[in-house]
Amino acid sequence: MTNTDTNQIELSAQQCMRIAQSGADYVRLTAQGTKQAHNIGVIGQALREASYHIPLIADIHFNPQAALEAARVCQGVRINPGNFADPARTFKQLDYTPEQYSDELQRIHQSLLPLIEICRQHHTALRLGVNHGSLSDRIMSRYGNTAVGMVESVMEYLRVLVREQFLDVVISMKASNVVVMVEAVRRLVAAMNAEDMHFPLHLGVTEAGFGEDGRIKSAVGIGALLAEGLGDTIRVSLSEDPELEIPVAQKLVTYISTREGHTPIKGNYSQHYDPICPQRRNSVAVGDMVGGNKPPIVITNHIAHDADNTNVAPDFCYSPYEPTDNRHRYIVPFDHWKPQPNVYPLLTLSQWDDCKEAKMRFLQIADSTPAQQLAFLRGRADTVLVVTPSNLNIPGGQQALIHGLTDLGVSCPIVAHNTYADDDLEWLQVKAGADFGTLLLNGAVDGIWLDTPHCDKPAHLAYAILQAARQRMSKTEFISCPGCGRTLFDLQTTVRQVQQATSHLKHLKIGVMGCIVNGPGEMADADYGYVGAAPHRISLYKGKHCIEKNIPEEKAIEYLIAIIKENGDWIEPTLK
Repeated sequence: MTNTDTNQIELSAQQCMRIAQSGADYVRLTAQGTKQAHNIGVIGQALREASYHIPLIADIHFNPQAALEAARVCQGVRINPGNFADPARTFKQLDYTPEQYSDELQRIHQSLLPLIEICRQHHTALRLGVNHGSLSDRIMSRYGNTAVGMVESVMEYLRVLVREQFLDVVISMKASNVVVMVEAVRRLVAAMNAEDMHFPLHLGVTEAGFGEDGRIKSAVGIGALLAEGLGDTIRVSLSEDPELEIPVAQKLVTYISTREGHTPIKGNYSQHYDPICPQRRNSVAVGDMVGGNKPPIVITNHIAHDADNTNVAPDFCYSPYEPTDNRHRYIVPFDHWKPQPNVYPLLTLSQWDDCKEAKMRFLQIADSTPAQQLAFLRGRADTVLVVTPSNLNIPGGQQALIHGLTDLGVSCPIVAHNTYADDDLEWLQVKAGADFGTLLLNGAVDGIWLDTPHCDKPAHLAYAILQAARQRMSKTEFISCPGCGRTLFDLQTTVRQVQQATSHLKHLKIGVMGCIVNGPGEMADADYGYVGAAPHRISLYKGKHCIEKNIPEEKAIEYLIAIIKENGDWIEPTLK
């Protein structure tokens, strides 16, 4: 998606060209009003004259008239069910009688008819783009700010489109919270199947952020759904130049596609498992360190450079052997590495009868191991299973074994041990994020062992994956939009400035939003928010409540810090 002002024809066309050169299959542009919608047609003509024939999609919020104009000149129009027929949300509780709610649905039907007709005449596709941050007051009053509400928001519109026999439709369900985004897509598919609807899906984690965090959040959320065979188009949303999003998306699709034709995996979901909204697998606590209610652990192969910072130190390190024993491998708690290590054996099945005196031992097995061979572990509370992949479909093979063990009543904690030889950091982020993210979102594991010889900060990367999956918070979470034609300040510079001022507040989620479309809504998930209100004017939020309005941009971070302090959430940074 472009981040230029759609009134700037030449600038927007040039950015579209760069996005196309990066490998995008289509480009989305913001249209705040009918003028901007018309301009997209002019931009399209400029692209065609330059021999670029990439389809253009208009992004519409709040303005049905802009959608009508865009449908005449674009290949596709995105409308938001949260604000197309409903007014902008104010977070007010609304009460409806059944008759009144039925009237609201009829109003939506009537409001869509002109757009349907124009789209039909011009062969224009329609995208229903639901955002967690912009559900209407009407939907939130009945369903809450939830994945269920997101699904009902889009189903109301889909039922109208099906009734009118307009089927050139694609759907997106986005949230900055990866867990909500994945649940919403899964629930949508179930809802469509129940009504015999089968529309294509556009996947993305909105406001994913900047740098590593944005790439990992996208890999975790999109990768988990692609692994289930869901998704027809994807968008990686970064607070960076839009052409930088495309290589990440291509890597993600390429990686998941390499699983095509993998050895078939036999397995079934374990009893009581909910594939739409999975809960973490029940496991026993071993040594009061792994499993049970403990957050997932991190294991790395060595004390890497990032272990000097205790906020990202691994919980355990792998040692090829203990100095007095050259037969066995060991897992060492990081805190005890110096001066005198406590060591726990890492055994294979053939070594199971060794090291019986150990209070905790790790048993390494391949995911192809028949679950029945591990039935002897039933009832044990001294063993952690380390599962390595043997199938191209890494999370598929590991999950099949884990479900089999669960049905056998084996409740040992499980650590997924995946190895990546990539020396390209972006490839590593995509692969590890997609594989471990799938396992974590599905509640399958009690820890991750990221084995990578070419990354000197494996623990840092592992914790970023855990945080993206909302399993373990280790740093400030920044929710920042990618920017578009509505953005009211220099987004990339501002994101960096906010990070510099608040990155030590590891207990907080802070949002940086370019405009009001998703800003206030996503603030409901963040602790504090920085939202563009007018050119170079900022509104600041505590949760979903606006605390300061229209303050000068140059004073906004100072005001933000003051609000955090007033609410007792400020911690003075530690001098390094």
